[in-house]
Amino acid sequence: MGSRTWVVAAACAVAVLVVAVGIAVRPHTPTLSTEETGDPGLLDRARPLLAGGTHDRVGVVEVDGDRTRSAHFGADEHTDYEIGSVAKTMTGALLADAVERGEVTEDTRLGELVDLDGAPAADVTLAELSSHRSGLPRLPSRPTDWVTSLVAANLGLDPYPYDYGTLVEQVAAAELSGRGESSYSNMGTAVLGHALANAAGTDYATLLRERLLDPLGMDETILPDSREDLPEDATAGYTDRGRPADPWLAHAYAPAGGVRSTPADMERYARALLEGTSPGTAALEPRWDDGSGGRIGYAWVVEEHGDTEVTWHNGGTGGFSAMVALDRGAGRAVLAFGNTTAGLEPLALELLTGEDS
Repeated sequence: MGSRTWVVAAACAVAVLVVAVGIAVRPHTPTLSTEETGDPGLLDRARPLLAGGTHDRVGVVEVDGDRTRSAHFGADEHTDYEIGSVAKTMTGALLADAVERGEVTEDTRLGELVDLDGAPAADVTLAELSSHRSGLPRLPSRPTDWVTSLVAANLGLDPYPYDYGTLVEQVAAAELSGRGESSYSNMGTAVLGHALANAAGTDYATLLRERLLDPLGMDETILPDSREDLPEDATAGYTDRGRPADPWLAHAYAPAGGVRSTPADMERYARALLEGTSPGTAALEPRWDDGSGGRIGYAWVVEEHGDTEVTWHNGGTGGFSAMVALDRGAGRAVLAFGNTTAGLEPLALELLTGEDS
């Protein structure tokens, strides 16, 4: 039996064990907190939209011109949440900002900034990475990486415990498929963030802090690299089975989903995007078809919902969910965050557009 066959066989054995353990453990099911604070009208509008879902703590923010309304269930504006793939929009902003600074262009090749030793991925452009058109897979597909993902999914562990060197190895080993067509890739956004940091002569966490978070006053937003970096009262997340989920930490995949933030900070972000004052606001502009009837810019998706053009991105980790939806024409936004994996997209879109999504 070849070495690769042994690896695959071992992976299958681990998979069976993990599934068995997952079935054996009987978690509790979180329920939406009855501790409510915020605008009574928004609370009344949000509450029925959360009915029937597996929720615990939820924060909703509605931006309408100069006015802000909030609705918090078991939480407040300073409660911290993992925002998952909403972080991709921040990496998109860093790309737009780097283009404006003249550090890179849309057509800069990945291999110019990351040592991939001639691998197929070296030829993809930064714009392709940011818009999910690079041909890179969604996740690393080596057998050992597959086992890591499977174990994490069933036991609520962090599925991205990889350092920069391992990420580069994963990208170098990846085969491109359907380059030029839209295909969502966490790996692509992850390596994009590090490529931008390399171009600036720094690391991703420093780049994000200095070029986006600090200028916007987002002091409550962090990329925790270890459990010691988490707030003492860090919000716990829950899996879709109600099991406590390990936090997702800011390892090499941080540019794709390692950010932890609060409703207060995310309101600052949304306002700056609507006002055009955020660094890298050009990331919002739709440039390519997203393969699902919408358009995509640097991570941001633009779709028609009824009579409203919505610019949005959602996020989900092993124990949290998030949604940011903007109506740029009307200067409105709805942001939603929760500490379970129950999706908040329908809630945010209905509150923003008045359309049942």
